[in-house]
Amino acid sequence: MIQRLLINNYALIDELEIDFSEGLTIITGETGAGKSILLGALGLIMGNRADTKVFYHTDKKCIVEGFFEISRYGLKDFFDEKDIDYDDEIVIRRELTPSGKSRSFVNDTPVKLKTLGQLTAAIIDLHQQFDTLDIHNVSFQMRMMDALAGNYPALEIYQKEFSTYQKNKRQLGNLIDRNQSATTEIDFLNFQLQEFNGAELIAGEDKKMASELARLTNAEDIKKTLSQAYRMMNDDEQSVIDQLEKVSLALGEVKDFHPDVAKIYDRYEGILTELRDISSDFEKVADDTEYDEEKIQELQERLDLIYKLQNKHRVKSVVDLLSIQTNLQNQLKGFGDLSEDIERLQKEIAKQEISLQKRAAALRKKRMSVTAGFEKKVDAMLTQLSMPHARLQVEVRELDQLNSTGIDEVNFLFASNKGSKFLPLKNVASGGELSRLTLCTKSLVADAIPLPTLIFDEIDTGISGEVALRMGKILQELSGRHQVVSITHSPQIAVKADTHYFVYKKEMKDRTMTRIKALTMEERIRAVATMLSGNPPSDSAIENAKELLLAT
Repeated sequence: MIQRLLINNYALIDELEIDFSEGLTIITGETGAGKSILLGALGLIMGNRADTKVFYHTDKKCIVEGFFEISRYGLKDFFDEKDIDYDDEIVIRRELTPSGKSRSFVNDTPVKLKTLGQLTAAIIDLHQQFDTLDIHNVSFQMRMMDALAGNYPALEIYQKEFSTYQKNKRQLGNLIDRNQSATTEIDFLNFQLQEFNGAELIAGEDKKMASELARLTNAEDIKKTLSQAYRMMNDDEQSVIDQLEKVSLALGEVKDFHPDVAKIYDRYEGILTELRDISSDFEKVADDTEYDEEKIQELQERLDLIYKLQNKHRVKSVVDLLSIQTNLQNQLKGFGDLSEDIERLQKEIAKQEISLQKRAAALRKKRMSVTAGFEKKVDAMLTQLSMPHARLQVEVRELDQLNSTGIDEVNFLFASNKGSKFLPLKNVASGGELSRLTLCTKSLVADAIPLPTLIFDEIDTGISGEVALRMGKILQELSGRHQVVSITHSPQIAVKADTHYFVYKKEMKDRTMTRIKALTMEERIRAVATMLSGNPPSDSAIENAKELLLAT
């Protein structure tokens, strides 16, 4: 429940403080006095967007603080999830700067507007006539029916099981996707590996084959050159070897007469021996060298295959290709078959579906059992509120698949006039009709659902007299179980207040301020009398106001 609201520098409010009681708080005042300003300020701590034009002093911050007692709302998990210190009593603060910056705090912990909105939605139910009311929301309609049916314990068990079921379905989908992806990947890896296995690569073979191919393709030039060299050194009339041997004979005749010549002779003989060996190698290599077109084609095809793989995988050697081949083999080993996991999970999901279907059927049965009684009570209350031909119909439609609340979808259908078709609320109910319908439905589920603080803004629009008195009685009864705040123009509703605030404008020297005060009994009599007859109130209006207050 809301305990206190502090407003600084907002619209016509310089500084204002309001304390709220546990029961029914009524706020009345003159038209334009600032009742809507209070709701605007409250909206700021509920996460609504703000406009710096609302500043009372344009050079100061606007600050709105709300003090709440939240022990009944089960919000500790929410606080833990958002990393906010939990306490049964919290302070929500919203600050706006003249530059347009906004900051929000819960117990002095900075929070985002989204978080602020989520939190305040659980502790404040702000019912304004032209808002999109929560009674339009099918999930809220479902909550009301489950509360009346006493479904919450069974629903909690169902939802835990449904959460596991959903998790398993997501996991199954992921496994199937992974298995399909793995199959595609395995096929691709096998395709690549088949190329490598077919190539039967050997480390370094590319360099050896390139060298051999160069030798074979140049075999004729090699043979011709070496044969010619051999002839020049051995077979010609003036062969190099013959000439050199003559020099050797000549040196041999004089080597014994000079030590240096002897040394030269020895060196010369070594060179001559080496030349004879080289000449023999010329002959041997020339005789062994043959042009082999078939071998050349074989080598060329082999190298083309290797170069193709190198280009495809963007490497420069067979060693690199063999490394890729090993990597492909390792990747294939890493892929496990997920078929067994998929089959196991499919069986588990099938079992869960059977269990959930049984639980969902039990939830549906209990919902169906309370719809007729709920419809009858709402219709009776609407009749009391001057809507004798209005009817509510609760449609509990069975769906084709399970959802978070079972297998149902709840829709409130409404017919405001005799003979009218039942249609969804948003299509047929006016603002005034919705206000009364909301009051009726919420009052009926008040004991069964943890409703937050209920704030009704001019719920009495378009009604008066006896109907307003009945509406006031419903609000009073509702406030016995929940904190209720009502902004009203109706004296019949105002007299039901546990606390009655009056909003008024105070004219200052150079500007107007909004003020609010808690009324004493004498002040309440005059305020109600003014609502009945105008200002100043007549004597009969004052007497009438006294009677209304005494009858409460």
